[in-house]
Amino acid sequence: MSPSGADDAADRVRDLLARVLEATGIDASVEIDEGPEELRANIEGEDLGLLIGRHGQTIDAIQHLAYRIAYQGGDGRKRVTVDAAGYRDRRAELLQQDADDAVEEALRYGEPVALDAMNAVERRVVHEYLRDRDGIETYSEGVEPDRHLVVAPVKD
Repeated sequence: MSPSGADDAADRVRDLLARVLEATGIDASVEIDEGPEELRANIEGEDLGLLIGRHGQTIDAIQHLAYRIAYQGGDGRKRVTVDAAGYRDRRAELLQQDADDAVEEALRYGEPVALDAMNAVERRVVHEYLRDRDGIETYSEGVEPDRHLVVAPVKD
């Protein structure tokens, strides 16, 4: 075990996911990759739709639990990402396409463009994707569950 408890964090996440898979009767494997800023759990198997849930709600809830369990009361927290069958990458790609369209529209018409409502995880994906883009700014508006991201041209 490392002094920061990182090994324990990875073990706790692995144990949580094993229990979730067992409770749901899903036959899948879990691989944990740990980097300096993120602990990532990838779940691979057949029929993972139940684990992902509608609009990713179930996997987002599992990810939140994994984060809370991984670093309960400890220091040295990292981002915890739980993915199933590449869902997060596929969803990020769609969000980035929507963001690119919004940037194009905002710059063309000089007006803010609101994207559809999305959860905090998805809003962060878009904020990070667009953070270094020239000529635009992003911000969130509204109240959950209708909170959405706005892409706006920067006014001179």
